Order: sequence, then C-alpha cells, then structure tokens
Amino acid sequence: MITVEKVSKVYALEAGDFTALRDADVAIRKGEFIAIMGPSGSGKSTLLQILGGLDLPTSGSVVVDGVRLEGLGEKERTLFRRTRVGFVFQNYQLLPMMTVSENIALALAANRTPKADIERIVDRLIREVNLEGKASSFPSQLSGGQQQRVAVARALAMKPALILADEPTGNLDRKNGEDILRLLSRLNKEEGITVVMVTHDPHAAKTADRIITLRDGAVVEDAVLEGAGSK
Repeated sequence: MITVEKVSKVYALEAGDFTALRDADVAIRKGEFIAIMGPSGSGKSTLLQILGGLDLPTSGSVVVDGVRLEGLGEKERTLFRRTRVGFVFQNYQLLPMMTVSENIALALAANRTPKADIERIVDRLIREVNLEGKASSFPSQLSGGQQQRVAVARALAMKPALILADEPTGNLDRKNGEDILRLLSRLNKEEGITVVMVTHDPHAAKTADRIITLRDGAVVEDAVLEGAGSK
C-alpha cells in the first residue's frame, strides 16, 4: 500500500538547512493500522504530509496506493489527495461558517458529485459517526469530540483507501479520545481502510498493529504489537 524508500526532506531556513527526514524507509501493507511516534521535531508530521501529497521529498521515492508521488505536479497531487486520502487533523480544520453537512460534503462537491448522491452519502456518514441531529449545527456548537467525528466523516466522504490522522486525539479528553480511536479502529478492521496515525500518546498507539518510531528524522524502530492480528 505504501512504500517509502530513502526519503529525505530538507527545509532551507534562514538559520541554515534543517533536515526533517533522513533516508527514511517505511513499508505499510493494505489494511494495516500504523502508529508513528517519536519526540517533537522527529519528522512525524513531515512524513505524514509527504504520504498525503501535501509536501514532496527532497530525495527518495514514495509510492502510495500505486501512485508514485514525487513525480506528480500540483494538480495531480490535489486530485490524488481528493480521491485517495482522507485527512484527520488535531485541530479538526472544519470551516466555521459551514454546517456539519456542508463540511462533510466539501470533497464531494469539489468532485462534482450529483446533489442527490451528496445528500445520501452525507446522511450515511452522519449516522456512521453517531452525529444524528447535528447535520445543521455549526462547528462552534459542537464539543471537541463531535468536531473530530465530523472531521472523520469528512475524511471518509470519497471512500479513501488511506486515512492519515495527525494527533487525532491530541485536543480531546480521554473519553472523547477513546471514541475517536474506536471509530478509526472499526473503519480499519471492518472496512479495510489503511490508517496511519501520528501520536505522542502511548495509550493511543496501542490501538495500532505496528508502531514506527522516528528520531532525528530517521526510523529507529518498527515494532509489531502483541496480539495485533486479533484486534
């Protein structure tokens, strides 16, 4: 599903070049749930952005769902993100002037999905993430856990093969965080969606099948969790 080979990412800063990733190698099979951990500045979010086509590596090769990303132009990467990948962010990134339904429908509308199909898909997703009765609410009227469920529903709208989640429980209390982890785990196990989640929380990471640990931009450990196959 995902092959990362000798990927480095160097940012040119005023103070000098900063290497966020150095010769990283990662292989992820279809249907796996992967947690990426490491200290602040270790390259976790940079790796996630590269996997999602939000950024390009300085060197190395990245293939996601059969698509070689480093060879794509901006328009091609936008189409890749819109049709292949669902993003879930720590800060939800919902549009405040749009309702729950409108936020979920964003990618569908951008893809010129017929209105009747949009309504059907959005209604199904709202039920799937347990937000019945909230379709007309605005983000400011929702709790943090509810906003993150909207973000998950939005990520699912285009039936992505891959969900990339960057600290999806980082702004939530333990109960709401557990709800989001159960939702991601169910989507992974029941619908076969590959999930790659950046987290600093060891408890959240235990939801995954494997934990990939980064330090100073390099992969230093890749561990299969005990009982992963039975989760």
